[in-house]
Amino acid sequence: MKVSIIRHGMTEANEKRLYCGRTDVPLGEHGRLSLAALKETVAYPSAEIYISSGLSRADESLRILYDREPDSIIEEFMEMDFGDFEMKSYDELKDKPEYQRWTGDIDNVSCPHGESKVDFNSRVMIGLTKLSDMKVGSAVVITHGGVIVSIMERLFPGKKNFYGWQPGLGRGYTLDVSLESAAESAAESAALISEI
Repeated sequence: MKVSIIRHGMTEANEKRLYCGRTDVPLGEHGRLSLAALKETVAYPSAEIYISSGLSRADESLRILYDREPDSIIEEFMEMDFGDFEMKSYDELKDKPEYQRWTGDIDNVSCPHGESKVDFNSRVMIGLTKLSDMKVGSAVVITHGGVIVSIMERLFPGKKNFYGWQPGLGRGYTLDVSLESAAESAAESAALISEI
């Protein structure tokens, strides 16, 4: 399956550098304008099916880039749930012991009332299984930076770190991937076709 995974446009939370996962915020004015400008210069891929995480910023990005509503919502492609850290900045959190515990072992420690990275990655893999079950030849998925990193780290283990896989806003990757194996193992049959 050819899958294009694209990060939504900029929100005010992105501009303010806040942890924004499950909080349903729309694109900011700057984000809408920047995404419309990108559409004029970037050859965004087409597909048989267009999918969103269901959060406003993803749906709105899909409308701007493709002038359409999603064919399907895969809620497992929502951003990580930061729990009590949602909509807070590093400066607000840095001295809190629970934040220090989380950043000290992000893979295994959950955000208070939120997810651990392990739980988040497991959820994203369920989303890949749902995508595979759709049995289409190509898909565009408008989602979130953390989701894209989770997918890329799973499909291409050891190739880059978190920040290496994190695409810019409105950017992403087009992959050729056997999703049947992608959700089950770390030794997938996957190829990076292009960066968007």
